[in-house]
Amino acid sequence: MAKRSVAAGAPERTTSTKGKALDVLKTFIQEREGKPPAGDFGAFERDLRSKMAEVERDLVAEELERLDVDAPVVLIDGVPHRRVLRCEETYLSAAGPVRVERTLYSTRRDGERAVSALELRAGIVEKYWTPLAAEQAVFMVAHMTPQESEALCAKLGHMQPSKSSLDRLPKQLGGEWEAQRESFEKTVRAGDIVPVEAVTVAVSLDGVLVPMRDGGREEKRARTSAEGRPASGPAGYQEVGCGTVSFYDAAGERLSTVKIGRMPEFKKSTLKKILAEELGAALGQRPELKLVTVADGANDNWDFLHGALPPSVEVLDFYHAAEHLNVALGAAYGEGTVKCRAQFDKLRLVLLEDPDGVEKIIRSLVHLTKQHPGSGRIGTELAYFRKHRRRMRYATWRAACLPIGSGVVEAACKTLAAQRMKRSGMRWRHEGGQAILTFRGLIQSERFDGAWALLAATYKAEVTLFENVIALSDYRR
Repeated sequence: MAKRSVAAGAPERTTSTKGKALDVLKTFIQEREGKPPAGDFGAFERDLRSKMAEVERDLVAEELERLDVDAPVVLIDGVPHRRVLRCEETYLSAAGPVRVERTLYSTRRDGERAVSALELRAGIVEKYWTPLAAEQAVFMVAHMTPQESEALCAKLGHMQPSKSSLDRLPKQLGGEWEAQRESFEKTVRAGDIVPVEAVTVAVSLDGVLVPMRDGGREEKRARTSAEGRPASGPAGYQEVGCGTVSFYDAAGERLSTVKIGRMPEFKKSTLKKILAEELGAALGQRPELKLVTVADGANDNWDFLHGALPPSVEVLDFYHAAEHLNVALGAAYGEGTVKCRAQFDKLRLVLLEDPDGVEKIIRSLVHLTKQHPGSGRIGTELAYFRKHRRRMRYATWRAACLPIGSGVVEAACKTLAAQRMKRSGMRWRHEGGQAILTFRGLIQSERFDGAWALLAATYKAEVTLFENVIALSDYRR
């Protein structure tokens, strides 16, 4: 049977070395007694850590061997499996690679691979990783590239997986998560407690463009060229959807936030479904919470926030409203001129602090359209303020300590997606990108530990023995 390759690093622990690591550590400790302090303390630390890791590998291997079952027939989740082979295999633990002997079993059905009772009882992840090693590796790759994670592991020592294995692992685990996503998310949500101090829950969604490997980049460039337009802009980019559910106290201070990221899909359908379920769980615990929905002016956002969620205080992000005001004033007075900046500072404050602010802004823009009848831009921005006027009562909502900005979801777009997925030269496929978004979202929502317990459990199975089973070879003897 072919064995997995292991990156160079700490030596593998084998049965023949059993117990020797602890003896070496004891000798090291005894030799230090009565000696002067180490001249090179860093070298002392590295030496000590290496010996401690060898002891850890020794104990991990011994415990894995204890989980092995060597019998003619076993029941795995109630299905009989017969012994077919006994051989050694290498696993990557958090302390480094260990090599142990294990028994393989098979149902003898065509197309079914042999399985290891040891791996199923220990919860070995993807045939290679011990649970703790897999958890640490996924956590690292959620924050940094596989290459950076490989370098970090090498610097820390002991566990030294290859860049390719670090690249594969989150995709494999992400696939497992997606296969049971709805039940997993329901379980994770059930374990969350809405903060006691919370009086407001806010729901927001937005998006950020990320480079896609299968984003039709070449086709878009060719189409642009055929139309006689210059090839510019984010061809090959598609929008990752990000959503947040945040809780605020009576003073308007944010207490906690659940962050969700989903790879590009039509109208962010999965993201919207998850947001509705998150909100439903929160209101199920605390039905008295005041619901606020916050977003920019995109029609698709409000079709969901207004049409699919319970009645709420609908807030158009103040900073987007201010940007539209600035565009209108720029069309009237000249973009960036002293007059434009002065008027913007004045009217922006009116919009923010005056209870009748949006109506005064609309009247000001009506006046400007009469002064500049040829400016279609001013008319467009006037229509924008009229359309969203009921979502621009900023002074009233500030007095009630309600959120008026979508900064939380915009920050999620940056921290969930952009910081990890928009580095130089990166291009993403749906599977790999979703895995990163899933694990980053769980980490940033402080849900990773609970989610990992659910995911790790999928790699375990119940292994039991038949009673009174005699191997045929024993019977013949």
